[in-house]
Amino acid sequence: MRVRILESAAHDLIGGSQFYDRQEAGLGEYFLDSLFSDIDSLQLYSGIHARHFGTFHRLLSKRFPFAVYYEFEQDTAIVYAVLDCRCDPTWIKNQLGGRANKTLAPDVDTR
Repeated sequence: MRVRILESAAHDLIGGSQFYDRQEAGLGEYFLDSLFSDIDSLQLYSGIHARHFGTFHRLLSKRFPFAVYYEFEQDTAIVYAVLDCRCDPTWIKNQLGGRANKTLAPDVDTR
């Protein structure tokens, strides 16, 4: 099983990390470690999560109020977005609707 992270999701991770670093030094790094651990779990568990906003599966982070939105295609989980669950659901739906571009983030294939 492969996990691919799109550029849009990589930008979400960077934004979340910067937010938590402003809260406390080092927390942004912990955020990234935690979210990448959650994303890596898709190698075993992709496809089992409930669908939200149409075709996207949603994996909830274990330590932060974030959700990983992905699609499962053949033998690959494609991560489209990593969004804060505290946001308005309409905003989240709009964010997901605009992420049809499948540009992969450089060097973030977690195979």
